[in-house]
Order: sequence, then C-alpha cells, then structure tokens
Amino acid sequence: MKEINITTSFLVYNSLEELSEEIQDLMNQAIEIRKKAYAPYSQFKVGAALLLDNGKIVLGSNQENAAYPSGLCAERVAIFHAGSVYPDAKIIKMAITAASETNQTTAPIPPCGSCRQSIAEYEIKQDTPIEIYFMGEIGEVYKSASLKNLLPFMFDKKFL
Repeated sequence: MKEINITTSFLVYNSLEELSEEIQDLMNQAIEIRKKAYAPYSQFKVGAALLLDNGKIVLGSNQENAAYPSGLCAERVAIFHAGSVYPDAKIIKMAITAASETNQTTAPIPPCGSCRQSIAEYEIKQDTPIEIYFMGEIGEVYKSASLKNLLPFMFDKKFL
C-alpha cells in the first residue's frame, strides 16, 4: 500500500482592485453577464467570461429550466459557445462570479463538478492550462493556474 498526497495552490486576492487591469475587465464582464442570468428557481446567478488566444471575449450566464437538469451553468454556456464559434481558439483565462438574490455571497464560488469536467475537456484538448479566477458577489478572488488544481484526477479520452 502507498499513500498519494495531492497539493493544490491558489493565489488569493483581497478584492477586484488587486487584480491586473486585464483580469479586472474580464471579471467585470462576468459580473455584467451574471446580471442577465435566468435563475428563477434558485435565485443564484452566475456569470463567466472567457479570454481566448485570438483576443475575443466570450460570455455566459446560467440558464435554468423547470425541468431542472435541463438548465446549463454559466461556465458551460461560455465554453460551449467558444467551442462552437471559435473552434480553433484556445481559452487562456476564465473569470467566474456568483451572486444569490437571497443573501450576499462573500466567499469565492468555484465551478461545479460538471463544469470542472467540461473545462478539463478543453484544457486537455488545447494542451494549455486555463487560468481560472473566481469570486462571489464581493470579496476575495481566487486564482487557479490550471483546472488541475480544481480537479486533480481528471477523466479524459485516454481512459476510453
């Protein structure tokens, strides 16, 4: 028997103002698109902004559905849109923000498991890490240099 130790590392910024201008802009776009989310059931709105290597920014917000599993998270809306419109572009950076209409979210909100797997698919496909910045409505912003910090045992095509 042996033990495996996994270490992940994140940078923690106290607020948006500590981020570079480029990332502040990306996060502000995620905040604006978050306000357009369709979340009548959970009242939990999420916005995502992707910076592609071609300079384009792709946005996504969560889209709920009365048939609950039929909705889609903001991260996947943005990723799938980028993949369909810019199939050869690499995702360089991702900004995610979440806010509840019932209570203020002050802790950084990471992508859910389904979104992590979708981000992993693109990170593996492009063979380039995706920087992921995530926050709540206000407060600290976490930065992960790669999806591997959030999902160390990634499932990919090599297992199929």
